[in-house]
Amino acid sequence: MTRLFGTDGVRGLANGLLDAQLALKLSQAAAMVLGHRQVAEGVRPRAVVARDPRASGEFLSAAVEAGLASAGVDVYDAGVLPTPAAAYLVADLNADFGVMISASHNPAPDNGIKFFARGGHKLADEIEDQIEAELANDPVRPTGAGVGRVRRFADAEDRYIVHLLTTLPHRLEGLKVVLDCAHGAASGCSPQVFKDAGAEVVVIGAEPDGLNINDGVGSTHLGVLQDAVVAHGADLGIAHDGDADRCLAVDHEGTIVDGDQIMAILGLALKADGRLRDDVLVATVMSNLGLKIALREAGIEIRETAVGDRYVLEEMRAHGYSLGGEQSGHVIFLDHATTGDGVLTGLQLAAQVAKTGRSLKDLASVMTRLPQVLINVKGVDKARVTADDGVRLAVAAAEAELGETGRVLLRPSGTEPVVRVMVEAADHETAQAIAGRLAAVVQNQLALA
Repeated sequence: MTRLFGTDGVRGLANGLLDAQLALKLSQAAAMVLGHRQVAEGVRPRAVVARDPRASGEFLSAAVEAGLASAGVDVYDAGVLPTPAAAYLVADLNADFGVMISASHNPAPDNGIKFFARGGHKLADEIEDQIEAELANDPVRPTGAGVGRVRRFADAEDRYIVHLLTTLPHRLEGLKVVLDCAHGAASGCSPQVFKDAGAEVVVIGAEPDGLNINDGVGSTHLGVLQDAVVAHGADLGIAHDGDADRCLAVDHEGTIVDGDQIMAILGLALKADGRLRDDVLVATVMSNLGLKIALREAGIEIRETAVGDRYVLEEMRAHGYSLGGEQSGHVIFLDHATTGDGVLTGLQLAAQVAKTGRSLKDLASVMTRLPQVLINVKGVDKARVTADDGVRLAVAAAEAELGETGRVLLRPSGTEPVVRVMVEAADHETAQAIAGRLAAVVQNQLALA
């Protein structure tokens, strides 16, 4: 049987896989698993619920809140807020758990439900499995005074904004910043916090209508932001995705600054301030080799994890590291957040521009991105990719050819029926040629019958 929970909660077509009935049942099951201690002690559990502005989030949040309250949980409805805001508020309110209703960077017809444990932390796989198993049981149905209450969390956004402002190492006076909010969850709070931090702000992609989230704007469609930064003569641009747990940037010339470059800039800044714990940055195996080279020269070690911000976070929490993230723009400041936070990342990046007086282009030049070619090979047996002798020999030959000037990564996708072939090299032509050869070997060796 296929596991209901994916790499980031339960996600699918709203009113398809993810309908009101499933949302209600999931929340009832979560109440039993995440609020069991409080119920056993005769204390009513408390949960924070937030959503992004998708139209389907309206009925899904109603179903989630109904399920929680029917299971005896007091609900604090935080309304439309970024995913990292929901995580922060769980900790700030000392709630027992939280629920975020969002499909992140996916198009508007999709939606998702993810849970946060006490303290605002993502759930471990085994806890998600317990919730999924609980779906088979009859829900607990208290009556009378035992049912939960639903109340509006009126100052939720204000609490989050105040928190963000307390993290600033330097105010933003003198900076002109373009913000692209992807018509998503940060459309209200991101412009407000940048203004409160002192920046002159130009806002695009901040008119959500429930259907336009991520539609041609945001971190997955950077062209509009690039044009706006140049047209307005801004110092930099910041792009969020639909739930604002990501941040990508654009310099004053309209050039994209990706998550690896952002981590290089902020890692060096934290090290200079003595705040980069153990001089370690945590990144995934997909981060560009240029990041590792740049940080190694600065005395910073990179610890690599599997792809996914949850694995980055697990490594950070296990050792207390202060900074980690992904090339896609999920950046985690463990001293300030329990998950990737696009608004927080954008603020920290802008603060470095203001503090140093250097352009974002100049700051990003500390890292040279090696050309990276990624080919997705379809119709192959993913399970055999690491065990096939022919594939192993081809990879070894490619690595020998590249030497220290590049690298090879083959991995089965965790979300799609493909094997990803990634090659980095000193020039694009070499990367393309080697990636093409390896993709052909994978296709021939692992083709499904």
